[in-house]
Amino acid sequence: MIRQTARVLAVDDRRENLLALQAILEGLPIELVAVTSGEDALKRLLVEDYAVILLDAHMPGMDGFETAGHVKQRERTRHIPILFLTAVDYDPHLAFRGYQAGAVDYITKPFDPWVLRSKVAVFVDLWTTHTQLADRAGEVVVLRSAIDEALELLESADPADAARARARLAAVRGARINSA
Repeated sequence: MIRQTARVLAVDDRRENLLALQAILEGLPIELVAVTSGEDALKRLLVEDYAVILLDAHMPGMDGFETAGHVKQRERTRHIPILFLTAVDYDPHLAFRGYQAGAVDYITKPFDPWVLRSKVAVFVDLWTTHTQLADRAGEVVVLRSAIDEALELLESADPADAARARARLAAVRGARINSA
């Protein structure tokens, strides 16, 4: 199993906000990827997987709401949690619009950095657990295939086939023990 570091995509048209997010999230077991537009975010999402997206609601060009809409329309990205961050005072209509676009939270600035850090950590933990489960599911497929192959060989009357089956099962057992 290859250990992959969780990526967090931060999208904000203001570089100082991206630097602040980097400082807030410093020390978490993540790779922070910062982009300054919705278009750049969508390009990144085509080629990389992310645990969570931190998305500025108000940006020139494609705003956060439109970006979130595109994220949620794509099969590859629709399950990535989106946390909207905005400097605009809390407006129930804008918050509703964010949730309607697929956000899991809508946070107005100034916000408590420890709250944001905790929320990101939770989504990173969920992503890590999901990734580990997917790895285990892949192992189960390999093991089932090996068992099926071994059973077919054992059912034959040829002693050489039975010996190959025993060797194959022993190899799979050894590989499973070493990966645990």
